[in-house]
Amino acid sequence: MKTILEVKNLCKSYENIRVLSDVSFKVGEGEFIAIMGPSGSGKSTLLYNISGMDRPTSGEVVLCEKEISKLPDEIMSEVRLKQMGFIFQHAYLLKNLSIRDNIVLPGFEAGVLDREQVNQKADALMRKTGISNIANHDIKKVSGGQLQRAAICRALINQPDILFADEPTGALNSSTTKEVMDIINNVYTDGTTVIIVTHDAKVASRACKVIYLIDGNIHDALELGKYKADEATSATREKRLAQWLEKMGF
Repeated sequence: MKTILEVKNLCKSYENIRVLSDVSFKVGEGEFIAIMGPSGSGKSTLLYNISGMDRPTSGEVVLCEKEISKLPDEIMSEVRLKQMGFIFQHAYLLKNLSIRDNIVLPGFEAGVLDREQVNQKADALMRKTGISNIANHDIKKVSGGQLQRAAICRALINQPDILFADEPTGALNSSTTKEVMDIINNVYTDGTTVIIVTHDAKVASRACKVIYLIDGNIHDALELGKYKADEATSATREKRLAQWLEKMGF
């Protein structure tokens, strides 16, 4: 499997407080990785540093064979726009734009596709995620689950090499969490690499591999293999992960 992301001896400190220490791992093209750990273990900090939203104190982040951690801000912004997609706990859509306009905006900004192609891509994504009927709605007039679906469409509009998600289901109820994770799982099945930070074992059980952080270090990792959406397999994966997390002290 080709490596799409490699993290080498990554360290991050804030005012002499070490948050991440010598973190190293590889992510294969098309893999689905979950990052777990107790509160304050550095999960979100790791995600922000490997995605270029923050800069490591030392170490390297290599995306598609290109070292990105020391790129100038302007170039790094271009990399995030064209090669990465982002989903957060809250959708952070622009309040003055409709659902559809929020989705197409990054596509227009990237300039990779013409406006008609971007609009066609947005229509296809909204159909796939079941929100075509709210395309012209104000973002204040839709549910939290619909907002997250729109955020997923926005994250995928530029066909990113890798999708980063930070607690994307943290503000959702259990049934909506399942719906959103089914969509993210389809993204992974279609070939996009996914890295997700989560505290939810059900969410993490969808991943190929779970990385467990303690005090800014990778303490251990569990290989789960490719997710299958049948009830028996899901239950077995969840049980195996729960037993492993118990050993981690989670």
